[in-house]
Amino acid sequence: MLDQAIQGRVYVLGDDVNTDLNCSGKYLPGKDEAFIAGQAFEAVSPGFAPRFVAGSVIVAGKHFGINSSREQAVHILRRMGVAAIVAPSFGRQFFRNAINNGLPVVECDVSGMNEGDLIEVDMAGQTVCVPSRQLTRPLGAVPEAIRAILREGGLIPFLKKYPDWKISA
Repeated sequence: MLDQAIQGRVYVLGDDVNTDLNCSGKYLPGKDEAFIAGQAFEAVSPGFAPRFVAGSVIVAGKHFGINSSREQAVHILRRMGVAAIVAPSFGRQFFRNAINNGLPVVECDVSGMNEGDLIEVDMAGQTVCVPSRQLTRPLGAVPEAIRAILREGGLIPFLKKYPDWKISA
C-alpha cells in the first residue's frame, strides 16, 4: 500500500476535532457503521460525509482525534474510504488506533492546504505535497515498523503475516 505516494483530494476539518464528531457515542450501540459514517463530522462541517469522496485525504487542524480511545472512530473513517489524514497533531490513542487499523496518519504543517487541492502523501519519502501550490512539507521520520504495519493493512494482518517479528533493539 505505501510503496507509492497516497494521492487524493483534500477535505478540510479544523482544530480539536474529537472522536465523538465522527463516531458519536449516541449511535453506539445500535446503529451500523454505514449509518454512523453517513453522519460523520456533521456537527463541525454539515454535509461532510455525503460530499466526501472515497480515496480522499482529510487535512485537519491540531489535535485531530482527541477525546476517547474508541476504535470505532477509525473504523468509520475506513468505511468512508479515507485514504489518509494529515494534521499538525493527533490524539495519541487515535493515532495508534489508526496505525493498528491500517489508516495512514501523518503529522506536518498544513497551512496553505485547501479544500479540493490534490495532495500527495509520501511516507517513505517523508513529504506531503500539494503540487498545484508548489507546496512541500516535511514529515517527521516515519519508522519502518509503522510503514510495514500500514503496508499490511494494520497490526493484526501484519502479525498474522509475520508471527515471529521482533522489535530490534
